[in-house]
Amino acid sequence: MPKVAIFMGSISDEETMRPCSDLLKELGVDHEFTISSAHRTPERTSRLVAEYEADGCQVFICAAGLAAHLAGAVAAKTTKPVLGVPLTASSLGGLDAMLATVQMPPGFPVGTFALDKVGAKNAAWFAAQILALHDVALAAKIVDAREGFKAAVEKAAASL
Repeated sequence: MPKVAIFMGSISDEETMRPCSDLLKELGVDHEFTISSAHRTPERTSRLVAEYEADGCQVFICAAGLAAHLAGAVAAKTTKPVLGVPLTASSLGGLDAMLATVQMPPGFPVGTFALDKVGAKNAAWFAAQILALHDVALAAKIVDAREGFKAAVEKAAASL
């Protein structure tokens, strides 16, 4: 059963969100990708949230551009954490998606991350940290990864 569900507004978002899936896979976090639109397939979005939640999903990651209503639509259907990744899909350079994702009404929060691939990666890290609250092995993997980041910086510094 997936612990994390990654929702994308369209297939064009897959390349941007692939690093999110790759990182969760590397950490051993069961997850699934799906495409559902808050505007074009609202019934599908509602049904999927209910199905994933019934199957034990603990965190939802939602990526969308333009109006970026997907994360808000999911947050309206669950009390599980919803993490939003705004995407640059318009002439506004993602500002529209960022504002739509971050400005949720009280009681329906969406954790909002940076635009595009950086946001995708950090959403995966944050989802893993949420799950690690009750998973000691996953917490250890996160600590090990951070040690790897530290070692890479020290190695680069030593090469100068």
